[in-house]
Amino acid sequence: MKIILKKIFQNFLYGFPLIVLFLLAFTGFDFSFVIYDTNFSFNFAYLIIFFWVLKKPESIGFGLIFFAGIINDVVQNFPIGITPVNFLLLCAVAAFVRNRILVPNILYDWVLFLMATLIVTSINYSILTIIFDFPIKYGSLMASLFISFLFYPIFSYIFNQINLLSTRQEDAE
Repeated sequence: MKIILKKIFQNFLYGFPLIVLFLLAFTGFDFSFVIYDTNFSFNFAYLIIFFWVLKKPESIGFGLIFFAGIINDVVQNFPIGITPVNFLLLCAVAAFVRNRILVPNILYDWVLFLMATLIVTSINYSILTIIFDFPIKYGSLMASLFISFLFYPIFSYIFNQINLLSTRQEDAE
């Protein structure tokens, strides 16, 4: 019984990014909070995708990321294909950064996450406004982007701990 629970825990750790990504896609949940009657949110899916493609790309596949984006579009009532393109563009930036940086550093990752989300968000909202005539609230958009940027080091630390725990579980076999 102990071996079975250990195997289930190991599989959960390995599939953690996909589980959370699909949970976010199916529920349409965004992490938001209210301060002084102002709603702030951050894009947790971008955090997950950027970190895991940057640090451990074999645990999260691009096809599954694309599929999670399609599901997210259906749940959020966006035009089909907008979110998967954003997710894959974020994957491309993270993969490019992973191949170019010699020494991993949280500060580099943090700044590059800001640049990647700026690129992806700009393209996303440009497409939504030009093609689909979608109303955009630029103030809330920039606040969401900035809050996502601020939360990246915290979640990076948490995801690093999960990654280390997963690696230890794999090495124990």
